[in-house]
Amino acid sequence: MPILAYNQVSQNKEGMLPVTSRPVLTRTVLILGLVSLFNDFASDMIVPLIPLLLASVLGAGAMALGAVDGVAEALSSFLKLWSGRASDRGQNRPKQFAFAGYLLSNLVRPLLGLAGSWPVVLVLRSLDRVGKGLRSAPRDAMLSAAAPEGSRGFSFGFHRAMDNIGAVAGSLVVALIFAFYHSDIKEVFYLSALPGGIAVLLLLWGVRTAKTPGAADRTPVKALSWSDLPNPLQQYLVALVFFVFARASEMFLVLRGYELGMSPVSLMLMWSMLNLGKSLTSTWGGKLSDRLGRNKLVLFSWVSFSFSFYLFSWVQHPLGLWITTGWFGLTTGLGEGAERAVIADYAPRENLGGAYGWYYLVVGLASVPAGLAFGTIWQLWGASAAFFVAATFALLACAWIKWKVMALSGLSVRDEGGLM
Repeated sequence: MPILAYNQVSQNKEGMLPVTSRPVLTRTVLILGLVSLFNDFASDMIVPLIPLLLASVLGAGAMALGAVDGVAEALSSFLKLWSGRASDRGQNRPKQFAFAGYLLSNLVRPLLGLAGSWPVVLVLRSLDRVGKGLRSAPRDAMLSAAAPEGSRGFSFGFHRAMDNIGAVAGSLVVALIFAFYHSDIKEVFYLSALPGGIAVLLLLWGVRTAKTPGAADRTPVKALSWSDLPNPLQQYLVALVFFVFARASEMFLVLRGYELGMSPVSLMLMWSMLNLGKSLTSTWGGKLSDRLGRNKLVLFSWVSFSFSFYLFSWVQHPLGLWITTGWFGLTTGLGEGAERAVIADYAPRENLGGAYGWYYLVVGLASVPAGLAFGTIWQLWGASAAFFVAATFALLACAWIKWKVMALSGLSVRDEGGLM
């Protein structure tokens, strides 16, 4: 079956995706999942502590947190596009870029324990995100190439589930350390080097790069410019811009809990619950996207996100924050795999790395003003106003998916039954 300008063959006229009789996970998908598990184990020993480090140790607030997260994403965004394009040019390049990215992040993150001011946190967090910029698009291209037709959503959902299981484990370990050993925040940063090292070694020794179209003879692949992207993919990326303005860093949930008087142990347990919810629904959501269509899952997840953020804007008690965070984790996990798998449905197969580079570039660039705006609104008018504005942007993204992306994908609004 010939490859079209984008993979229209991935959806039939009813908007459903053909599936294999039994979802399959290949060796590469499994190993990449384990790499992400240990990497997120290390990362989530640190990330939920950054708001506490800024607020309680360094005396900074919501604007500093928005700057740290937004600027860090900006510095990595161009790398994501470049690394995705560059990884398309050779058989082993995706693994090389992924390895460099994982190695850099896991060398830099423990150094946050040495930070004495929030600008130092900004620099180190930025270097961590540069590592993510190097690895994300090539890794997703490897995932897509290794996933059997009809199981792509399942593969991406599994990968997100492993991400979130690692996040649960990392934050639970930190909660136990705080509860029983009363360690300093900075000591935890140093301990994160152990699972991070395992992730790097797993990638180095466990992943065998599969041959992808155009890689065998190393024929140079034309760089994928914006005008080369299929129109549905362009519109999807526009919708992502709106959604990124809604999707504030989850670190703000920790900051909100801190403002409501929650202890560090309670905050780490809440963070674990958030990621456990995601892990419980990620793989199932990926399977659903293979059967029902990815746009449906993305739309449902984003509508639920908007509802959750409206609830966050009303929360004034720790119990309300716990309940809303649990709901938020479950519904967010449903769409995480589909959100990235849809890129491979539209992108030319020989330019998967470049397509994922555009995905991460758009997300990264929008994250800069989004993080700064969210933090500024929080600082000036309070957390409730920030969550309310973000929820409204999420609704705009949902409208764009519904009326632009689905129509251009050959799925009329009338056909979108089932979930919405």
